Amino acid sequence: MTTIDAPAPDRLPTDVPTRLFIGGRWIAGSDGATMPVEDPATGQVLCHVADASPADGVAALDAARAAGPAWAAAPARERSRVLRRAHDLVVSRTEELALVMTREMGKPLAEARGEVAYAAGFLEWFAEEAVRIGGEYGRTPNGAARTVVTRRPVGTCLLVTPWNFPLAMAARKIAPALAAGCTVVLKPAPQTPLSSLLLAEILAEAGLPAGAVNVVPTSRAGEVVAPLLRSGHVRKLSFTGSTAVGRLLLAQASDAVVRTSMELGGNAPFLVFDDADLDVAVDGAVQAKMRNMGEACVAANRFFVHRSVATEFAERLGARMGSLVVGPGTSPTTQVGPLIDAGSRAKVAGLVDDAVARGAEVVCGAAIPSGSGYFYPPTVLAGVAPDSALVSEEIFGPVAAIQVFDTDDDVVALANATVWGLAGYVFTRDLDRALSVAEALDVGMVGLNGGAVSNPAAPFGGVKQSGFGREGGRQGIEEYLDVKMIMIPVRDRDRR
Repeated sequence: MTTIDAPAPDRLPTDVPTRLFIGGRWIAGSDGATMPVEDPATGQVLCHVADASPADGVAALDAARAAGPAWAAAPARERSRVLRRAHDLVVSRTEELALVMTREMGKPLAEARGEVAYAAGFLEWFAEEAVRIGGEYGRTPNGAARTVVTRRPVGTCLLVTPWNFPLAMAARKIAPALAAGCTVVLKPAPQTPLSSLLLAEILAEAGLPAGAVNVVPTSRAGEVVAPLLRSGHVRKLSFTGSTAVGRLLLAQASDAVVRTSMELGGNAPFLVFDDADLDVAVDGAVQAKMRNMGEACVAANRFFVHRSVATEFAERLGARMGSLVVGPGTSPTTQVGPLIDAGSRAKVAGLVDDAVARGAEVVCGAAIPSGSGYFYPPTVLAGVAPDSALVSEEIFGPVAAIQVFDTDDDVVALANATVWGLAGYVFTRDLDRALSVAEALDVGMVGLNGGAVSNPAAPFGGVKQSGFGREGGRQGIEEYLDVKMIMIPVRDRDRR
């Protein structure tokens, strides 16, 4: 590991909005409260952002409801054009958005630029899907009636996004909702509100009507969200975050029978078979593990490597991960930025210490560097004991924990021995094995001989306690549409 200590810029790159965005206006909030936004590379406060109160949440919901009928009635092509203009604006402001994102959550600028492109991709994809919302026409089997099946917007949506991909997760939820004709209230994570506020500014510039998108950053999530869910006026909740919070939101949503989508925690297995191309497997491991410093729900968490290649794989992966440059994301040479906060780093360090105490071998990393910021080095552990805490818990950090296996049946059983089922990765040159193992994994997505599973054109989501519903792909817009059936009796003359 190489560590750099480059100075970060002393201010944000632009006049970033820091107020609530409600009904097309920037407001300070009903009680004037603010909350700090911290730079995880330095531990210093970047700025203060309006901290929404429960009354502000209600105001945002009222604004979304008021804007709902007109936006739902807008021609699909009009909705499409707004999203397309927003896509173009996001692309044109890539450097500004990337720097803001890097400052508020730590990822290297190269990764932040990649996230801007990823976010723009959702705006573009759903601009195209907006004009492809279809229906069905048919006759009942007995010939007595015709049926017309239509799709209409589900209504006002509450969107709750995480801190690890602050721009992409907002775009991934907002774009299909707007394409379907829904209006939204977005509650971004308190650690990273700036990216979402900038996206709201861009959507307004793109011509989105006032009230169609409202953004309410808050440190009082429970106080703000619960009343909205129980109000009876939110018709759709989309949440990305931890399984524990997801369970709580599901319970609150049940009171008013709110339609929900949940993208929750992950514990992704990474399977390397004896016939795998190890060069490809190591490349895939670095991609699947180190994207966003390992702070990703689809990050490879449990590495299962065939006994015959386990030592070589661990050595190669250790050499690659150990050579990565750690430092502030604003430095052009940084490859690994800080974790989001002190608590996250303490959790990762505790999981590593537990695994080492149970006999794991440190191939690289495992020592917190000195200095400011919440950095943790890329770490590879070999010979991890099955009862280590990091085997059953989501690491959410740059730690690859390697276990060995002997047979295909054994590794599939090990991979599926978890309550989570978001993503998995399989590396083998045997096509039959690749397909059979991919089919046997209890996950919503599989990366086959590659370390990436995300694309705006592909459905994203999991099974088991990793949630339900899909974002992206053709399925993504269906999450924001209700189905209505109209039955028309067939009259005598129609039977001729």
